[in-house]
Amino acid sequence: MPVSAPNILVVRFSSIGDLILATPLLRAIRARHPQGRITVVVREDMADTLRNNPRIDELVAWRRGSSLLDLARGLRAQRWTHRLDLHDSLRSHLLRRLVGGRWTSYPKHRIRRKLLIATHGTHGGHLGHVAERYFAAARDLDVTPDGGPAEFFTTATADAQAAEFLAQHGLGGDRPLVALAPGAAHFTKRWPRHHWLALAGQLSRTHDIVIVGGAAERDITAEMVAAAGGRAASAAGRYTLDGTAALLKRAGSLIVGDTGVLHLATAVGTPVIGLYGPTIEAFGFFPYAAPAVTLQHALGCRPCSSQGGPACPLGHHNCLGLMMPDEVLDAVRRGRSHD
Repeated sequence: MPVSAPNILVVRFSSIGDLILATPLLRAIRARHPQGRITVVVREDMADTLRNNPRIDELVAWRRGSSLLDLARGLRAQRWTHRLDLHDSLRSHLLRRLVGGRWTSYPKHRIRRKLLIATHGTHGGHLGHVAERYFAAARDLDVTPDGGPAEFFTTATADAQAAEFLAQHGLGGDRPLVALAPGAAHFTKRWPRHHWLALAGQLSRTHDIVIVGGAAERDITAEMVAAAGGRAASAAGRYTLDGTAALLKRAGSLIVGDTGVLHLATAVGTPVIGLYGPTIEAFGFFPYAAPAVTLQHALGCRPCSSQGGPACPLGHHNCLGLMMPDEVLDAVRRGRSHD
């Protein structure tokens, strides 16, 4: 394939937030090389993140636990001009060896990240936002960030389902609609249950509420609906990522922890209020190029991890426990940061 039309292989297996934050790079590559071909390898259970992205020519979904050798055989059959590793993991390095050829990657700054955690943010510096660090892997493609946010493209079917869901529950008609996302993969990234319930009750006095999340959040979301006194509905576990994104598009804002749903909201243009506990901005995963308010408390024990964990190392979880519902309500009303 001629240089003017590169054949590009991009590998990023997971996760939702990381894949969404790769979309500014994919957009930049497509804009710079409109005749080029872009193939992206993702984990099968994450494929919906990029499935409808028009910047991509082919999405290769790899099922976790299946043979990397089989995946590599299929990829070796093509003549790639550029091979980009946006994961930089043991698995992606093995795939690189199996596929062969020259690869480029991006700086993960593992040592500096560990230093930030060990010194609770006093040493290590800012690692740079990961959405822009990804561009280092495309250094041979003459691309730079365009200043725009991440992207997620919903289908017409999902948009119609979201509109129908809200209409069925009488939400978002005569009052502003706000979305809440109480879930997180790791316990230490979750705002305490009683805070979510208190917030739902207070917020429902002036706003309609739609609650999003997975099946694991159905219990807490049911309690939140009850606390909101009929001015809320839960879509937790009901829709795919596409459907969740379509609901978020209709909300005036999303209140959420440090999760992939935060980046999903920014990718569809919904302002976010992010509740940050064990992680800090220096890691490079705060909202990117989008309207956002970040709430966090400057405690000497932050950060304690880069991805959260099953329990607070000190047993108190003050980073999120001390963040009161009134602070979040204030952010909704004023749209300002609090640190």
